[in-house]
Formats: sequence, C-alpha cells, structure tokens
Amino acid sequence: MSGIAALLLELGHNVSGSDKVSTLETDRLQRLGLRFREQHRAEDAADADVIVFSSAIKIDNPILMSARDSGKPVVRRAEALAVIMRGKRGIVIAGMHGKTTTSAMTAHVLREGGVHPSHYIGGEIPILGTNAHWDPRGEYFVAEGDESDGTLRCFHPEHSLILNIEEEHLDFYSDLAAIEKVFAQLIEQTSGTVFYNTDDLNTVRLCAKRKGAISFGLSEEADYRGAGVELRDFASVFCVYRRGEQLGEAVLNVPGQHHVQNAVGVIALATELGIPFERIATSLRRFEHARRRCEIKYESDRFLLVDDYAHHPTEIRATLKTARSAGRKRVLTMFQPHRYSRTKALCKEFGRAFDDADRVVVTDVYAASESPISGISGETIASEITAHGHRGVSYQPRLESVHHDLGNMLDSGDLVLSLGAGNIHEQLSLLAADLVIAEKLKAIITTDGEVRLYEPLSKHTTLRVGGPAQFWVEPRNENSLAELLRFCQRENLPLFVIGRGSNLLVRDGGIHGVVVHPCGGDFDKIEVTGNEIAAGVGAKLKEVAYAGKATGLGGLEWMEGIPGSVGGSLRMNAGAMGVQTFENVVRVRYLDANGEAHTKIRKELEVHYRNFPLLENNFAVSAVFRGQPAPTEEIVRKLEASQEKRRTSQPAAKSAGCIFKNPDSCPAGKLVDELELKNCRVGKARVSEVHGNFIVNDGGATAAEMLELIEKIKSVARAKRGIELETEVQIVGEPA
Repeated sequence: MSGIAALLLELGHNVSGSDKVSTLETDRLQRLGLRFREQHRAEDAADADVIVFSSAIKIDNPILMSARDSGKPVVRRAEALAVIMRGKRGIVIAGMHGKTTTSAMTAHVLREGGVHPSHYIGGEIPILGTNAHWDPRGEYFVAEGDESDGTLRCFHPEHSLILNIEEEHLDFYSDLAAIEKVFAQLIEQTSGTVFYNTDDLNTVRLCAKRKGAISFGLSEEADYRGAGVELRDFASVFCVYRRGEQLGEAVLNVPGQHHVQNAVGVIALATELGIPFERIATSLRRFEHARRRCEIKYESDRFLLVDDYAHHPTEIRATLKTARSAGRKRVLTMFQPHRYSRTKALCKEFGRAFDDADRVVVTDVYAASESPISGISGETIASEITAHGHRGVSYQPRLESVHHDLGNMLDSGDLVLSLGAGNIHEQLSLLAADLVIAEKLKAIITTDGEVRLYEPLSKHTTLRVGGPAQFWVEPRNENSLAELLRFCQRENLPLFVIGRGSNLLVRDGGIHGVVVHPCGGDFDKIEVTGNEIAAGVGAKLKEVAYAGKATGLGGLEWMEGIPGSVGGSLRMNAGAMGVQTFENVVRVRYLDANGEAHTKIRKELEVHYRNFPLLENNFAVSAVFRGQPAPTEEIVRKLEASQEKRRTSQPAAKSAGCIFKNPDSCPAGKLVDELELKNCRVGKARVSEVHGNFIVNDGGATAAEMLELIEKIKSVARAKRGIELETEVQIVGEPA
C-alpha cells in the first residue's frame, strides 16, 4: 500500500491513509505529502474520491463500510496499480517465488540501461531507493504481480515474465487448476512478449505454445540459457547463451541457482528491449537484492548469518541448497511458519524441505491475520520434519527464545539462516548484535578460552535450574580476566562471576551481560609450598583438602564437605564441620573493576558470617590456605568423617546447599522440621526429607517453583514462629 501511495503522490494526487501504527515508511510518505491517521475512522476518508484497500483489510473496516454505503468507488491494491500502469508500457513479473527480487533486478537493469523505468515492488529495495517510483522520463513500468488473491488478472501488460507456478495460497485457491486459470488470464492479456521459465513444468505447460514466447532457464532447450553456475564468495557466476550463441559471463551478488534462473529471465527481457549485454552484466554485478532475500546480516571469518523471506517448501529447499553450497561447516536454521492455512495444507511438503539443514528450530505460526486452526502449530511442521527422518529438529513455541536456542548451538564455521515471511528476522538480528560482542570477547580471551552465547545456567549450577547467560566466558588466566574486566567496563556490560554454581539460584530469565566462569589453566592450579597451599579460584575446594592429604597437611578436611570452588568459598566464607573458609586463609589475590591486581593478607580482610565484602565489587583470582602437619591416618579419618556427615545429613538429589541462614533462635533446618515442612513441594521443587534447610530439584524444576517454595517457607516461619528467615543462597538473574 505504501507503494501505491507513493506513486499517487508523485503523480500529483492528494492522498490520505490509515493504519494501526505509524512506521518509518509512513513517516517518509508524510514528508511527501501523505495525510496519515493511526486508526481506521470513516470520517478521515469522508472527502476521498476513491478508496484503495489491501487484502489484509477486513470487510467490516469502518472506512470500507462507509464508502460502500455512500456509493464511492472501492478498489483493491492491484486494481489501482493496474490503472496507474495504463500510462506506461507495463512489464509484470509474476510467479509464486522470487518475484520481489526479480522485479527489483529488472527495474535496476533497465534503469542502468538508460530506459528510466517506473516501478512498483512489494519489498524494501535499497538499491532502488524506494519500493515504488514514477519516472516521467521513461515509457516502461515494472511491476511485481501479486497472485495471492487472484488480482493478477487485473493486469494488461505489454510484457510478462513468468517465473514459476505451483500450489500456494491455498487459503484463497481451491487447487492448482484455480491458480493456473489466473496465470492463463494474465498470459492472454499480455499484448507483447511472454518470457517464461523453461525449468518449471507448470509454467512451460501454460506458456510454451504461445506465439512469440521466449523461454529462459538452465536447460539446453531454453532460448536464453545460463550455464556453468559457480558460487564464489556468496555470489553466483555463470555464462549466458542466446539460442546457442555465448553472450558472455555474468556475476550476480545474490547466491543460488534459483536466482540465476530468474536473472537469465531478466537478461532475456533486457536484451529483447535493446540493452547491450555488457551493460546488463555490469548492472547485475552491482545489483543488491531486496531486503530479506538472502540478506547477509552478519559475516566474519567464524560465522555467517543470512535472512531470507522463504516461507513455502519450494523456496525453503532452494534457499537451503544455496546455503549448503556456501561451503560453511554447518547450516543452522530458524523457521517461522506463515499462516495456519499454509501450514495445514503443505505440512508434508514442509517435512521434506529441510534436508540441507543440519539443525532446525521451528517456532510457532505467524498468523498474518488468520485465526488459529485447531491442532495446527509450529510443532506440526517440526513433527513432520522428524517423521521424514531429520534428527536435528526442535520446536520452540516462544519466538523470543529462538535466537537463544540457535545461538547456543553455534560453532566456528557455521551459517545461520532465518526463514519465514513473518518477524523471524528480528531473532536473527538479535543474534547478530550479540555475536558482534561475543567475537570481541573471544579475541580477548584468545584461543585457550571459551565464549558461548545463551549458555543454559542450569548446566552450571548444582541446583540445575536457571535461564541462559547472554555471554558465557571461560578465561584461563589472570591476564585474560583482567582484560575482560576492562572491556566490560568500557562497554558498560554487566558482569557476574560464577564458580561451580553451588549456593546459587538463577532465575528462569537468566543473566543479562557477561557471566564469567574462570576455569582451566591457571585458575585450576593447586601448588603446595611448605605448610601453604595456593589454589586458583576455579579449583574445587575438596581438591585443596586432598592436596593437603597428599603432602601431610591437615586442618583442611572440612573442605571435603563443600561442593563449590575456591572462588565461591571465598565469596561466601563458606564453612562445614564448624570451620569457616577464612580460618585457613593466609592471603587473597584479586582484581579490581579496572583489572588491576592486588594481594591482601588475612589481617587486612574484613570477613563476616557467610559474607566477604571485598568480593562484592572485586574478583578473586587465587588464595593461599595454611594447613598443619598431621599424620596421614588422622587426615584420612577426618576426611571420611566429613564424607559420612555429608552423606547422612545432606540429600543426594540436586540442591544448592543450605537455603537459609541460621537464625539466632535455632538452626534453619531444625526450624523447617519443626514447622512440618519437610517434603513440602511446589511443582518439582521440594523440601528435602533429609535436611530441612535443603530444597531439592526432583527433575525439571524451575527457578520460579524454587522461589515460590522459599517464600512459602518464610511465610510459615513468620506466621507460626515470628521468625524472619534470610536466604543464604544467592538469588540472581531475571524472571522469565
């Protein structure tokens, strides 16, 4: 509709219009003179002579109803376009797939060839400037013909370019025969030459017998033929022949065999209009396709992200074939079905369309004004793909989580493709924006470290709940961590450090920003010198205890009962067996927010019960613990005692450790027991029957269930005993 408005404004008409929302396009048109309203009201169109509407407008629209009641002319978009085209020599590009790109290509080639065409195209066309333009200097008008609602029959062009014909838009057409009837009428109403794709059997059947028709394609029988197609740097290179005579080589900056077929059709049309092949080839090399047609959204040595409008099985197969030919390691695909009617009618065909994708994430249907159909959803297509034998498909009903699912699968060398005519491209754009940052993070921590997008934190907490980390980063040494801190400060990126994930509850929405997990390399090192044991923050606390045992150092056996890392133990001043972490600490090395290193000895450190304030805004790198020489038998006995206490007093199920701090009046576990809350549950979250201060995950629990259970326990303690329980477990992240 914006194209019709633009054409009428350029022709000097007074134009007003309405829509549910304003957009960049309506803003542009207003600058050209459009009177725009953000709602459909009959009074706003009272002075209009003609009402033009799109197929998306329902019959009960107040403007349409008022116009019909008053007897004003009411015409559909294609009818208006057909009338406008009467002032020029019309060229209509028609077909079920590829017509937007081909229409744009035709207008571009004719413009570069000095023909000065007017144009109307159903998409954003960067190289043409706008989707519609009236050029008074030229005699031709290039239009994309829309077959979806039967209005293709409105056109009476001089030339037609027919790309392909097959079953589509079955919400409007009863079958293929009904579709072919509309195309046959367009062909009959074409006064000049019909150009047709000889590689498409349905098109050949309708066009081949027409007198003067010119065929194009890749087959030997085509009048204009493309041959020797190669993909170079995501561009198509091919030779063009006219009735056996070689015209020359063409380079098309749009990849894919199907685009080459259509480009040969454009070459045929332009050549027959008298434009020299050299000028055609030069303009094709400069052509930039329409938005959302094999549009590269992000490209680096490691990743390639491409968006495409493909939403029909045939288009999907062609686009995936092109993606596969790009030579990347894997093709990962996110797909949003378009319309319930299409999903229902073509679900079997969709199931066979994804063979060239290594992984597929299907989200729910983009309705496009349709009402839902019972039993039809994105899962319908995911199930069909699986039934076809594909082993890498998943269904994600939440559109906003699709880029998380794909992003977490990424590996160097992958190509990610978004497919669909709805708003799936927004998910690819979110992924592209985060990849820019992720690649910078990877450069900081070098090849030794790891960077992953949207890493599920349920994999990294002992409770096994938690949403994704936007950026999961594993540095291996102090220098990398220091540079990482400086980068996050410069970029204003939130940063959170996680160790083994004990005593931590991450909400289901995950953590925005950078989640740092120092591990491997220097962070896992444990070295014993005399009575002191130096350990990186990534080392498991129990490994420190066993390093002591190996060298005859006791007093550290309590560490065997703590499931966390050195870093987590320092942050919480964790304890067990009546001992707390800082009773053994000699000194701590840490980085400040600027990445500067500092070392402090024990007497310089402020430490509280389950709290070490220094690490609220600083980041531990390592610590030195002091043990005491002891007989091996005594160390072993104490380690075994710690193991036995943990085995008998703590649940084996997944947990975060103690949930509540012990109040002054009695231990939290004893209080929960006295309140008869053991085995109390919310969903899959349950109070352990072994220890009342542990909440366990019975498998598949959510953070929301954990938090609800925590609040329930606190409420009962408050109501029955007047005790305000405080959580010892650290609760972080955002709700889902």
